[in-house]
Amino acid sequence: MEYGICNLALIPLRAEPRHQSELVSQLLFGETFEILERGDNWVNIVTTFDGYHGWISHLQFAIIDAYQLMTGSPSVVTKAVVTEVVKVADGSVLYLPFGSSLPFFEDGQCFIGDDAFRVANKQNPGSLIDIAKSFLNAPYLWGGRTHFGVDCSGYTQALMRTQGINLMRDAWQQAGQGKVVDFLQEVKPGDLAFFDNDEGRIVHVGMMLGDDRIIHASGKVKIDRVDGQGIYSNELKKYTHKLRIVKRYS
Repeated sequence: MEYGICNLALIPLRAEPRHQSELVSQLLFGETFEILERGDNWVNIVTTFDGYHGWISHLQFAIIDAYQLMTGSPSVVTKAVVTEVVKVADGSVLYLPFGSSLPFFEDGQCFIGDDAFRVANKQNPGSLIDIAKSFLNAPYLWGGRTHFGVDCSGYTQALMRTQGINLMRDAWQQAGQGKVVDFLQEVKPGDLAFFDNDEGRIVHVGMMLGDDRIIHASGKVKIDRVDGQGIYSNELKKYTHKLRIVKRYS
């Protein structure tokens, strides 16, 4: 078996081995994966963190061995919007997005293979609600996981990871985790609400801020009102998502 690690700020994970293919997710700095197949310019992988499959460029990662894979996890996860790290070997700077991993972190440095990276700025994330609101107005991006573009399940996955909770990548997968909250009146900030389409398929997720407000990525990250029927958009003056279930993960 071969294993790899993302040694760039982020790299796209695509459905097929070509740059024009659909972006299905992103790998962030320090995240690891198993290599399933090698092509001419692409490798097919499955991520260690959430078991997601896709293709990445053969030029955008570093090889690690199984020992590094096991001993480097769990890593410290960044919580600032951008974390600046300096590659010690050449002084070059990487600007890591929220939710990046810092493997083997100690005394202000992390390590990928033989390369050391010095963390230049401190982490002052605040509460989970503060972190969630830091994404406000971030544009919706299918497959995105950062403040510069995020989809609904990438958003909730990233938020829960700051609390030490590992969620799967897609909304329908996340809906299969956690414990059911039976009534909206019992909702606590940090619970996740899931919404389905006319066929009953889970298609959207957001984080509850209370029993009547939700923060979610739909066009952009925003706060809307929610009730037993679903999400009511003040912008559109109508219900946009039909409530299916609320889950708690702590």
